Amino acid sequence: MVKERIKALQKLMKKQKIQAYLVPSTDPHQSEYVPALWERRKWLSGFTGSAGDLAITTKTAGLWTDSRYFLQAEEQLKGSGIQLFKSGLPETLSIQQWLKSQLYAGDRVGIDPKVISYKEAKIFEEFLNPWKISLRPIEENLIDKIWKDQPEFPASPVMVHPLPYAGITIKEKIETLRKQMKAEKVDVHILTTLDNIAWLFNIRGRDVDFNPVVISYAIVTSKKVLLFTPLKKITKNVRKHFGRLVEYHDYENFPRQLQKISKSKARIWVDLNTINWWIVSKLAAKCELLFKESPVVKMKAIKNGKEIEGLKACHIRDGVAMVKFLYWLDKSIDKEVITEISAAEKLESFRSEQEHYQGPSFHTISAYQEHGAIVHYTTTSETDIKLAKSGIYLIDSGGHYLDGTTDITRTIALGEPNDEQKELFTRVLKGHVQLASTRFPKGTAGNQLDTLARKSLWDVGLNYGHGTGHGIGSYLNVHEGPQAISYYRGIGVALEENMVVSNEPGYYKSGEYGMRVENLILTIKDQKFSDTTTEFMKFETVTLCPIDLKLIYKPLLDSIEIQWLNEYHEKVRNTLSPHLPREEQEWLNEATAAI
Repeated sequence: MVKERIKALQKLMKKQKIQAYLVPSTDPHQSEYVPALWERRKWLSGFTGSAGDLAITTKTAGLWTDSRYFLQAEEQLKGSGIQLFKSGLPETLSIQQWLKSQLYAGDRVGIDPKVISYKEAKIFEEFLNPWKISLRPIEENLIDKIWKDQPEFPASPVMVHPLPYAGITIKEKIETLRKQMKAEKVDVHILTTLDNIAWLFNIRGRDVDFNPVVISYAIVTSKKVLLFTPLKKITKNVRKHFGRLVEYHDYENFPRQLQKISKSKARIWVDLNTINWWIVSKLAAKCELLFKESPVVKMKAIKNGKEIEGLKACHIRDGVAMVKFLYWLDKSIDKEVITEISAAEKLESFRSEQEHYQGPSFHTISAYQEHGAIVHYTTTSETDIKLAKSGIYLIDSGGHYLDGTTDITRTIALGEPNDEQKELFTRVLKGHVQLASTRFPKGTAGNQLDTLARKSLWDVGLNYGHGTGHGIGSYLNVHEGPQAISYYRGIGVALEENMVVSNEPGYYKSGEYGMRVENLILTIKDQKFSDTTTEFMKFETVTLCPIDLKLIYKPLLDSIEIQWLNEYHEKVRNTLSPHLPREEQEWLNEATAAI
């Protein structure tokens, strides 16, 4: 099937007189997760991971993805004729280097200019131009021409995100944005990323699986606020919510508005990291463009008082659901048939019982034994396996609630773990605790803290290939910037008060098991160590769920780490017990006993 689709694309390429065609995983809004109708790379290649870029020439094809998906991509690309390139490894050719090796002077590389950022397009051009290979925009996406049963544009209605959860009105957010626009002397700010728009307009939607966003564009000027989304999605309640502040137009009218702006010679603020090549090409001729990160990114990342209240409240409910799940798993593992899929469904059923629950925040990673070594493993009916009362089980899951979003990973010993497993899990836990309990001066960036989570593994020559922490939205995307605790993401972005990040070191033994401990942590001011000369920050752990004591090798923990674990478990026990029946309280007491 994949080979036939690639052949059909190659025929179109010849008609377009291009020698290569790029199919990134993104959409016109540079989304990490895209709606079904724009999952073009997935449809063409058969690779289902969230990150991956495909390049097709008239004779060959290659796919680039990161370490989270190496094992998955190897399996899914078998027999497709697509070569896998493992991004991040020193020996791996970049997609630009590979194109250079496959093409000749005068050849052209085609791409839909809507699905590549202007920044990325410039990188391609600067690399390829010296070799007389050009990047050619083709506005009609070639995949759409061969995808016969392509899904329709999402029709779900826009939903109002009420002020008790949003915390700040649209009017206040727009006023703050306009102050920053005025400081930069810009007339217009164009927003394209869906979570920025959802946050700014206090709306949510169901257009993208797991991400409560609305497919839309937005334009803010000193006098007007315009939202572009299919008009049939705007309900009476939304119209009332917008009042006279927001003009709403059909999504298809956005190009016409761009054309109008392009003639105005305005100074326009666009986000260099996310603005697509197509928009820039429409504006660059006459308008002056300010390429700078949108101020909405930072506004959204620093949670307001109501968002923090919601963050903590939803984590109590999520913790209750997790304890119910862990209790059920412990009591049922040898009494009924449990598979990776049925376990994930059981956890979903416990979450769905909780107040304000809106659905999962990403596809649950329910991974037993060797599947746990696949960092972003996706369970399917073909890969689903039965859990037994032995081995290591990893479950990475999260929920959307009206008042917040959760993301938690727990590693569980279903039987008696061996000495190696105990040691490695304890080293992962040490890294988790080191990060959770650190303090740092204001202005410290996330990449400066990443080492803390890895040091215990590095001590024995081990590491993990993913970042340690990502930002998270408030009933929004589970991955949110600009902050991150990572050696490759969020570099230079200081962790500010009221930013939320994940804390998720791990270890993965290929073919055997995976281990990860993930909590969400809130950046707060360290009152004890701050003074008039230096302000210090620290983290408050907001996730509430036991960490498996069976996997801990106590002699590896120092006294401070033991104290942290005991205090954390005491907080989990005291906070969640009042919401649980007696049998589950008793189980929780044992699961959180001091060591």
